[in-house]
Amino acid sequence: MGLLTIGAFARASRLSAKALRRYDELGLLPPARVDSFTGYRYYDETQLERARLVAWLRRIGMPLARIRDVCDLCATDAAAAARDIRTYWAQVEAETSARRDLASFLVDQLSGKDTDAMSQLSAPLGIRYAARSDRGLVRETNQDAAYATSRLLAVADGFGGEGAPASTAAIDALKPLEAEAAGSARIGDLLNALEDAVHRANAAVNGLADSGTTLTAMVWTGSQLALVHIGDTRAYLLRGGEFFRITHDHTVVQSMVDEGSLSPEEAASHPQRAMLLRALDGSEGLARPDLRLHEARDGDRYLLCSDGLFTAVPEEDVRRSVAAFADPDEAVRELIAHAHRAGGPDNIACVVADVVAV
Repeated sequence: MGLLTIGAFARASRLSAKALRRYDELGLLPPARVDSFTGYRYYDETQLERARLVAWLRRIGMPLARIRDVCDLCATDAAAAARDIRTYWAQVEAETSARRDLASFLVDQLSGKDTDAMSQLSAPLGIRYAARSDRGLVRETNQDAAYATSRLLAVADGFGGEGAPASTAAIDALKPLEAEAAGSARIGDLLNALEDAVHRANAAVNGLADSGTTLTAMVWTGSQLALVHIGDTRAYLLRGGEFFRITHDHTVVQSMVDEGSLSPEEAASHPQRAMLLRALDGSEGLARPDLRLHEARDGDRYLLCSDGLFTAVPEEDVRRSVAAFADPDEAVRELIAHAHRAGGPDNIACVVADVVAV
């Protein structure tokens, strides 16, 4: 079978010659032969299948390093390569959803449609809150942390030998945001500060050997809640009798549910349900947290919690407990008691916060 010049191969594969040279340098698509005198690259026709796969994966935005892994996997296990592509796309959709919310907010802000902010002039809102962390009935130590003030709500679930210091350090890194939220006139500035605070939290965990933490937190601006989330702690919203989760777990099992290889019912008892894809562990390659904005409404109730609650207590029972008590502290106590009645197999952290007219 004859060899193709780089120009002929580029036309057949729908890749540019410039891209082919780049992929050669990266070891992603090396030519079959390079002329030692001219330096011309020649490709075998059998390489077209891999080249076309590279082109398709680039069209969906997959990073080159991951494309190389998928192509190598495809040569030995096409089904596994397909699963990896599904997992990648599920992650893209989750991240796009978060960016969509931010884009919608920015459009409203820049087009002068922030009617909720105007309504606050006549009906200012505040929050009332309660927070508790509990060891549970099985664990010897408590690595969960919960924190709530009039400006900041947070839960963190530490892991490893120094999980307790990790969860505490992560929340401590967010506390300066309380003053920033009170004085911030621009939500964009607050979001930037929130992302910076997460990086400080990640740095604070650095040095805690083989330890880290998840983190879910909300900063109150007076009319909105800015949410930051990484890991598998969760945030829920009770609004108008409807109860729904507003965070997306960064776990192996959730990625399997996203790609359709596992049902939500199967995920609840999967042996790897606690395996994290993202967390604060002090590493330099910090996976970016999810950042979202939520317009607050009078009567909203938010629940932030660790997996010690939602893995032990069915979601419908969590919803009933959240809705049953007018006082946030009573709701928190009941949620922890419910987890105890379910065996209390893990530490439990809960924050309940109500948006109320003041």
